[in-house]
Amino acid sequence: MPKTAIIVLAGTEAPSDLGRVVNALQTAKEFDDHGDEIELIFDGAGTQWVPELADEDHDYHALYDAVEHHAQVCSYCADAYDVDDEVEDEPVEEVTEFEGHPSVRSLVADGYEIITY
Repeated sequence: MPKTAIIVLAGTEAPSDLGRVVNALQTAKEFDDHGDEIELIFDGAGTQWVPELADEDHDYHALYDAVEHHAQVCSYCADAYDVDDEVEDEPVEEVTEFEGHPSVRSLVADGYEIITY
């Protein structure tokens, strides 16, 4: 069974960023549907997607909702991108493993393949 970490780094400003986050969600859903072990991490500017996708009126809310139970968000970056209050209201795990950020090294050490969007 594959172990995969999907890291969303794309922000919310460019139209192409929406494509990246949708591809990340779709990839997460495919792995989840097959029962694979996944981590879905919103990091950097990607933290801005959590409150947007949590909005039930967002076009891709249902896709996000399908994989939200795997979602994690970088606590440091949520604060840096000014979405920390909105993130706290969502059922996503805030990660702070390495100096306030997710530990990519730990994921690699644990055998995860890393995919970034």
